Amino acid sequence: MSSVTRITLAGVALAAVAGCSGMGSPSGTFKNQGYLLDTQGNVVRAPVAGVCVRTSDWTPARAVEGCDAVLRPAAPPAKPKVAPKPKPEAKPEAKPKPAKPVILNITEKIELQNIPFDKAELTADNQKELTTFIGALNKANKARQAVKFGAVVVTGHTDRLGTLPYNMKLSERRAVVAKDYLVNNLRVDQKLIFWEGKGPKQPIPVTKFCDDKMARKQLIECLGPNRRVTVEVVGTAVSNAKPKPEAKPEAKPEAKPGAKPKPKP
Repeated sequence: MSSVTRITLAGVALAAVAGCSGMGSPSGTFKNQGYLLDTQGNVVRAPVAGVCVRTSDWTPARAVEGCDAVLRPAAPPAKPKVAPKPKPEAKPEAKPKPAKPVILNITEKIELQNIPFDKAELTADNQKELTTFIGALNKANKARQAVKFGAVVVTGHTDRLGTLPYNMKLSERRAVVAKDYLVNNLRVDQKLIFWEGKGPKQPIPVTKFCDDKMARKQLIECLGPNRRVTVEVVGTAVSNAKPKPEAKPEAKPEAKPGAKPKPKP
C-alpha cells in the first residue's frame, strides 16, 4: 500500500472519528458534497500530505478551489485569425504630360544686289550681308531657338543687257559662287542647297524706270538691283513661347429626366 493511500485512509479515519463526535449536532449528519467534511463544515485534509479527502460522490463538477481545479465550461474554440487583406498598392499619381514644344515654320530671304556688271563674284558687302543673314538664323532670339535648315534655295539673276543665253549662264555662275560661299565660309550643308539661274526673267520692279536711252554707264548703274543673288532658307525652329496647357474636355450636362405623364382622370 502506497504512502498516499495510507495518508488518505488515515484522513478518512480521523474524519470518521470527528464525524462520530458530531453525531449529536442539530443536523445529525453532514451532507456529502464530494469531500469529507468536519463538524464545522470544513473539508478534511490528510494530516501529512494536506490533500483534500474526497468521498465516493466526488466528481470533477464538485471540485472546489483549494482542493482541485474547478471545472469550468470549456472556452469556445478560438476563431481562426483571418489575415487582413493586403491593401491595394496605391497607384502612382499620373504625372502631367510635358507640354509639347511649339514648332515654328521659318522662311527667310535675302537679296544680294549690285553685283558688278558682267561679273559673278560677290562684293565685300554681299558677303557681309550673307554672313549676317546666316548667322542670325543660327542663333536663338526672343521668339525662337536656332533654326534647323530644311532647304536653302540660291537663285542667280542678271539685268536685261546682253543676250538671253549669255545672261542665263551668267546667272547660274552667280548662283554657284553664292552656294560655294555658303558651304565653304558659313558651313551650310551642301546637301540642303538647291541653286538655279533665272537670267533677266525676274527684274526688280523699280528698274522698269531705267530707260534704254540713258547713257550706258548710267543705265548699268540703274539696273544694278537686278544683278543679284537671292538666298532663301526654309526650316523649323522651337518657339520660346510657353506652351499652353491642354484644355480639359468640357463636362456634358446631365440629361434631365423625362416628364412623368399626367395620370388620366
